[in-house]
Amino acid sequence: MLNFYRELSPAKPYNLHGHTQFCDGRNTMLEFAEAAVEAGFSHYGFSPHSPICVPSPCNMPKESVGEYLDEIYRLREKYQEKIRIYASMEIDYLGPDWGPATDYFQHIPLDYRIGSVHFVPTQEGTPVDIDGSPERFALRLDECFRGDLRYVVEKFFEQSIMMVENGGFDIIGHLDKIALNASHVDPEITSTGWYKSLLDELIDKTVDQKITVEINTKHFAKYGFFFPTPAVWPELKNRGAQIVINSDAHYTDLINASRAEAIALLADAR
Repeated sequence: MLNFYRELSPAKPYNLHGHTQFCDGRNTMLEFAEAAVEAGFSHYGFSPHSPICVPSPCNMPKESVGEYLDEIYRLREKYQEKIRIYASMEIDYLGPDWGPATDYFQHIPLDYRIGSVHFVPTQEGTPVDIDGSPERFALRLDECFRGDLRYVVEKFFEQSIMMVENGGFDIIGHLDKIALNASHVDPEITSTGWYKSLLDELIDKTVDQKITVEINTKHFAKYGFFFPTPAVWPELKNRGAQIVINSDAHYTDLINASRAEAIALLADAR
C-alpha cells in the first residue's frame, strides 16, 4: 500500500499516473512539472510505460531508464519547496516472466509501481496491444483474434488476475479498461453475467491483496468512461480499499482532466 496515501487529499490536486517523453507522453517531464506546480498540485508521479520484451512504440526502452531517473532527481531538487515528485512506472504484465514482480522491475529504485494490462496473447500466443482507440481495437480484433471478442475479454481479465496474484506493485492501473473497447464492438457486453463475474473476481483479488485501486479519468470527457466502472465504487469504499484518482496524463493540459467529476461521484458512492 502507498506509504504516502494519507497525505493525498481531494482539496489539493495530485496525479500519480503521468507519462513522459520517454514513452508516449507528448510533453517533457519539465513541462509536466511546471504545469503541476502552476496548477497547485501537492504530489505528482511520473509513470512512463515500462520497458517491455516485445516491440512497442509506446514503451520506454531499457537504455533510457537511467536518464529517466536522473531527470526525476533533477526535478525533485528544482521543485522541492513546491511539490513532491515521485518516480514510478506503469509496468506491463505479459505473464509470469514479465511483469511488476520480476526481478528487473523490483530492482529499479521506484517510489511505487503501477501494474497494468495492455497486451493479451492471441490464440497462437503472440502478445497484441489491445489498448488504444476503439477503432483500432476493432481492427485488431478481426486481424489478430479471429473476431472472438469474448476470448479477448476473458484473456484481459485472466492476465489481470494473474498480475494481482503475482504482486510486486502498488496501484492497479485502469482496472477494467477493456470495457471501453469491448463496448464499442458489443454495447451489451458489460451487462452479461460472465463479464460481471470476471470483474467481480478481479475486484475481490485486488482488495484482498490490499492493492490500491486507481480511478482513471483519462477517457471520461471523450467517451464517458471511468475505470473501473462507478458501479463498483461503493463496494471498494465499503471494503476499505485505498483509492486514488489519476488522470493518466499524456499532455500537460490534461493533468487534472475529469478528476473533479470523479471526486464528486466517489464522494456520493454508497
